[in-house]
Amino acid sequence: MQDFRARAEKNSTAPGPSPYSFALPGLSGQERAAMGETSDDERGFFAELPVRRPTKAALAEKPHYHGHRDRLRERFATGGPDALPDYELLELLLFRLIPRVDTKPIAKALIARFGSLAEVLGAPPPLLEEVKGIGPTVAIDLKVIAATAQRMARGEVRGREVLSNWTQLLDYCRSAMAFETREQFRILFLDKKNGLIADEVQQTGTVDHTPVYPREVVKRALELSASAVILVHNHPSGDPTPSRGDIEMTKQIIETAKPLGIAVHDHIIIGRKGNASMKGLLLI
Repeated sequence: MQDFRARAEKNSTAPGPSPYSFALPGLSGQERAAMGETSDDERGFFAELPVRRPTKAALAEKPHYHGHRDRLRERFATGGPDALPDYELLELLLFRLIPRVDTKPIAKALIARFGSLAEVLGAPPPLLEEVKGIGPTVAIDLKVIAATAQRMARGEVRGREVLSNWTQLLDYCRSAMAFETREQFRILFLDKKNGLIADEVQQTGTVDHTPVYPREVVKRALELSASAVILVHNHPSGDPTPSRGDIEMTKQIIETAKPLGIAVHDHIIIGRKGNASMKGLLLI
């Protein structure tokens, strides 16, 4: 009885084919596979394959544009921004915004589309996104950079005597308005020493017209206790030449403000092609 039990236990634990599997003699491997029988070779094929790790040489290899980026940074560090044309300065910005991509073709495409670095930064996001390689995130990042530049330019004139810092004032107005697609009417409110109190966009109009109301201009000047104002608006067409309507509107504001002791120092028109001063042109 004990011998019978020992033989039974030995048979139950010994490795071997499943009691439900069998091999048919005289059949090929393909025929046995068709009958559902699996060979050792087939089981080995579907086993987990070892992971191939990249070699040190592959890890050390850098894309071709990495050396170009290093050289461009070095040129900027040694020669300053004037050592680089617009597209290369834009390329430096795009290095951080679009990592692991050759940004030189993108920078050149942006300059070709808009004309200059200033116009790229002044372009609205939907137009920026029309350029291949520029998505919504990068478009917004470029607008953040533009807003930072405008804030810096405004800091150059805020709290200072504006008339003696005329170049900085024009630079600020140009950065803020030259590339807008619609007309804006901006007012710079000044104190008795011609220091900048406030800078406000009072109206935004269409591509060729902005409604301006002289009483609203004077009312806001009185609210801010301003002694003088400088009027500024842009021409999206790019040509800063004053129109007849611009001249007449300016004269109406001067006539409304004068009895209340508020001076209109100038009306500046900003365009992509430059700027025009009505006072400089002897129009007011």
